[in-house]
Amino acid sequence: SGCCYEVKAPLSGTVLALESQSARPVQAGAPLLSIGDLADLEVEVDLLSTDAVQIAVGAAATVERWGGEGVLDAVVRRIEPSAYTKISALGIEEQRVKVRLDLLTPPEGRVGLGDQFRVFVRVVIWDGGSVLQVPIGALFRSGDAWALYREVDGRARRSLVTLGRQTDLDVQIVSGLTENDRVVVFPGDKVQEGTRLAERPQP
Repeated sequence: SGCCYEVKAPLSGTVLALESQSARPVQAGAPLLSIGDLADLEVEVDLLSTDAVQIAVGAAATVERWGGEGVLDAVVRRIEPSAYTKISALGIEEQRVKVRLDLLTPPEGRVGLGDQFRVFVRVVIWDGGSVLQVPIGALFRSGDAWALYREVDGRARRSLVTLGRQTDLDVQIVSGLTENDRVVVFPGDKVQEGTRLAERPQP
Protein backbone atom coordinates (compact mmCIF):
# COMPACT_ATOMS: atom_id res chain seq x y z
CA SER A 1 0.00 0.00 0.00
CA GLY A 2 3.05 2.25 0.25
CA CYS A 3 2.44 3.09 3.92
CA CYS A 4 4.91 0.66 5.47
CA TYR A 5 8.46 -0.59 5.07
CA GLU A 6 9.58 -4.13 5.72
CA VAL A 7 12.71 -4.26 7.90
CA LYS A 8 14.40 -7.64 8.08
CA ALA A 9 16.45 -8.73 11.08
CA PRO A 10 20.08 -9.66 10.36
CA LEU A 11 19.66 -13.04 12.09
CA SER A 12 17.06 -15.45 13.42
CA GLY A 13 16.30 -15.70 17.10
CA THR A 14 13.97 -14.78 19.92
CA VAL A 15 12.82 -11.20 20.48
CA LEU A 16 14.25 -10.23 23.86
CA ALA A 17 13.15 -6.60 24.12
CA LEU A 18 11.37 -3.87 22.17
CA GLU A 19 12.82 -0.37 22.20
CA SER A 20 9.34 1.14 21.98
CA GLN A 21 5.92 -0.34 22.55
CA SER A 22 4.11 2.31 20.51
CA ALA A 23 4.32 3.52 16.92
CA ARG A 24 6.56 6.58 16.55
CA PRO A 25 9.08 8.06 14.12
CA VAL A 26 12.63 6.71 14.45
CA GLN A 27 15.95 7.94 13.16
CA ALA A 28 17.90 5.98 10.59
CA GLY A 29 20.06 3.39 12.36
CA ALA A 30 18.13 3.57 15.62
CA PRO A 31 17.63 0.17 17.35
CA LEU A 32 14.12 -1.22 17.07
CA LEU A 33 14.38 -4.42 19.10
CA SER A 34 16.86 -6.90 20.58
CA ILE A 35 17.12 -10.41 19.18
CA GLY A 36 19.08 -13.24 20.76
CA ASP A 37 19.66 -16.96 20.48
CA LEU A 38 18.63 -18.49 23.81
CA ALA A 39 20.54 -21.66 22.90
CA ASP A 40 23.78 -19.66 22.88
CA LEU A 41 23.76 -17.78 26.19
CA GLU A 42 26.76 -16.39 28.01
CA VAL A 43 27.03 -15.51 31.69
CA GLU A 44 28.34 -12.13 32.78
CA VAL A 45 29.67 -11.87 36.33
CA ASP A 46 30.78 -8.76 38.21
CA LEU A 47 33.72 -9.71 40.43
CA LEU A 48 35.88 -7.72 42.78
CA SER A 49 39.15 -6.89 41.04
CA THR A 50 41.05 -8.67 43.82
CA ASP A 51 39.12 -11.86 42.99
CA ALA A 52 39.35 -11.43 39.22
CA VAL A 53 43.16 -11.45 39.23
CA GLN A 54 43.08 -15.00 40.61
CA ILE A 55 41.06 -16.29 37.65
CA ALA A 56 42.48 -17.45 34.33
CA VAL A 57 40.80 -17.71 30.95
CA GLY A 58 39.73 -21.31 30.44
CA ALA A 59 39.06 -21.91 34.15
CA ALA A 60 36.21 -24.27 34.96
CA ALA A 61 33.10 -22.80 36.56
CA THR A 62 29.65 -23.86 37.71
CA VAL A 63 26.36 -21.97 37.59
CA GLU A 64 24.10 -22.59 40.58
CA ARG A 65 20.71 -21.39 41.85
CA TRP A 66 19.60 -20.52 38.34
CA GLY A 67 16.04 -21.70 38.96
CA GLY A 68 16.19 -25.16 37.43
CA GLU A 69 17.40 -28.56 38.49
CA GLY A 70 21.08 -29.33 38.96
CA VAL A 71 24.24 -27.31 38.39
CA LEU A 72 25.33 -25.98 35.00
CA ASP A 73 28.88 -26.35 33.71
CA ALA A 74 30.66 -23.31 32.30
CA VAL A 75 34.11 -22.05 31.35
CA VAL A 76 35.70 -18.60 31.62
CA ARG A 77 35.95 -17.09 28.14
CA ARG A 78 37.04 -13.52 28.80
CA ILE A 79 38.16 -11.30 31.66
CA GLU A 80 37.71 -7.63 30.86
CA PRO A 81 41.03 -5.73 31.12
CA SER A 82 39.46 -2.65 32.70
CA ALA A 83 37.61 -2.34 36.00
CA TYR A 84 34.90 0.11 36.97
CA THR A 85 33.80 1.62 40.27
CA LYS A 86 30.58 0.37 41.86
CA ILE A 87 28.99 1.47 45.14
CA SER A 88 28.09 -1.50 47.33
CA ALA A 89 24.93 -1.80 49.40
CA LEU A 90 26.96 -0.56 52.37
CA GLY A 91 28.04 2.55 50.49
CA ILE A 92 31.61 1.34 49.89
CA GLU A 93 33.35 2.02 46.58
CA GLU A 94 34.43 -1.23 44.96
CA GLN A 95 36.47 -1.93 41.85
CA ARG A 96 34.56 -4.47 39.81
CA VAL A 97 35.59 -6.47 36.74
CA LYS A 98 33.25 -8.12 34.24
CA VAL A 99 34.03 -11.79 33.63
CA ARG A 100 32.26 -13.62 30.80
CA LEU A 101 31.57 -17.34 30.85
CA ASP A 102 30.39 -19.74 28.16
CA LEU A 103 27.80 -22.33 29.21
CA LEU A 104 28.85 -25.91 28.46
CA THR A 105 25.59 -27.53 29.51
CA PRO A 106 23.47 -28.04 26.37
CA PRO A 107 20.21 -26.07 26.00
CA GLU A 108 18.06 -29.08 26.91
CA GLY A 109 19.78 -29.14 30.32
CA ARG A 110 18.92 -25.50 31.12
CA VAL A 111 15.38 -25.11 29.84
CA GLY A 112 13.83 -21.84 30.98
CA LEU A 113 17.08 -19.91 31.46
CA GLY A 114 16.87 -16.63 29.59
CA ASP A 115 18.33 -13.19 29.05
CA GLN A 116 19.23 -11.07 32.11
CA PHE A 117 18.34 -13.89 34.53
CA ARG A 118 20.02 -13.97 37.94
CA VAL A 119 22.43 -16.82 38.70
CA PHE A 120 25.18 -17.64 41.19
CA VAL A 121 28.60 -18.63 39.88
CA ARG A 122 31.58 -20.50 41.30
CA VAL A 123 34.92 -20.30 39.46
CA VAL A 124 37.81 -22.69 40.09
CA ILE A 125 40.97 -20.69 40.83
CA TRP A 126 43.17 -23.70 41.65
CA ASP A 127 42.94 -27.47 41.77
CA GLY A 128 45.32 -30.31 42.47
CA GLY A 129 45.36 -34.07 42.78
CA SER A 130 46.21 -35.99 45.96
CA VAL A 131 46.22 -32.86 48.12
CA LEU A 132 47.16 -33.47 51.76
CA GLN A 133 44.87 -31.33 53.90
CA VAL A 134 43.69 -31.00 57.49
CA PRO A 135 40.86 -29.12 59.17
CA ILE A 136 41.86 -25.52 59.74
CA GLY A 137 40.92 -25.94 63.41
CA ALA A 138 43.92 -28.23 63.92
CA LEU A 139 46.42 -25.39 63.36
CA PHE A 140 47.87 -22.95 65.84
CA ARG A 141 50.73 -20.45 65.86
CA SER A 142 54.13 -21.45 67.20
CA GLY A 143 56.30 -18.37 67.08
CA ASP A 144 56.41 -17.24 63.46
CA ALA A 145 55.39 -20.68 62.14
CA TRP A 146 52.26 -22.80 62.00
CA ALA A 147 52.04 -26.02 63.97
CA LEU A 148 49.70 -28.84 64.89
CA TYR A 149 49.65 -31.84 67.19
CA ARG A 150 50.09 -35.29 65.71
CA GLU A 151 49.04 -38.44 67.52
CA VAL A 152 52.10 -40.68 67.99
CA ASP A 153 51.72 -43.80 70.14
CA GLY A 154 48.76 -42.25 71.92
CA ARG A 155 50.52 -39.00 72.79
CA ALA A 156 50.51 -35.50 71.28
CA ARG A 157 53.60 -34.51 69.35
CA ARG A 158 53.95 -30.95 68.07
CA SER A 159 54.97 -30.61 64.42
CA LEU A 160 55.76 -27.48 62.45
CA VAL A 161 54.03 -27.47 59.07
CA THR A 162 54.16 -25.45 55.88
CA LEU A 163 50.79 -24.35 54.55
CA GLY A 164 49.57 -24.14 50.98
CA ARG A 165 46.13 -23.31 49.66
CA GLN A 166 43.23 -23.06 52.06
CA THR A 167 39.47 -22.71 52.21
CA ASP A 168 37.22 -21.67 55.07
CA LEU A 169 37.32 -25.23 56.45
CA ASP A 170 40.51 -26.97 55.30
CA VAL A 171 44.12 -26.11 54.55
CA GLN A 172 46.71 -27.80 52.36
CA ILE A 173 49.83 -29.12 54.12
CA VAL A 174 52.93 -28.82 51.95
CA SER A 175 55.42 -30.25 54.46
CA GLY A 176 55.59 -31.45 58.05
CA LEU A 177 52.87 -34.11 57.81
CA THR A 178 52.35 -37.42 56.05
CA GLU A 179 49.22 -38.97 54.63
CA ASN A 180 48.50 -41.43 57.46
CA ASP A 181 49.18 -39.05 60.36
CA ARG A 182 46.35 -38.37 62.79
CA VAL A 183 46.01 -34.83 64.12
CA VAL A 184 44.27 -33.17 67.05
CA VAL A 185 41.47 -30.84 66.01
CA PHE A 186 40.79 -27.78 68.20
CA PRO A 187 43.48 -28.54 70.77
CA GLY A 188 42.75 -26.84 74.09
CA ASP A 189 45.14 -25.48 76.69
CA LYS A 190 45.44 -28.92 78.27
CA VAL A 191 47.00 -30.40 75.15
CA GLN A 192 50.78 -29.99 75.18
CA GLU A 193 53.81 -31.90 73.97
CA GLY A 194 53.53 -35.46 75.30
CA THR A 195 49.93 -35.19 76.52
CA ARG A 196 48.19 -38.57 76.43
CA LEU A 197 45.32 -38.56 73.92
CA ALA A 198 42.05 -40.45 73.80
CA GLU A 199 39.85 -40.58 70.75
CA ARG A 200 36.54 -38.85 71.27
CA PRO A 201 33.61 -41.11 70.31
CA GLN A 202 31.58 -39.95 67.35
CA PRO A 203 28.07 -38.69 68.20
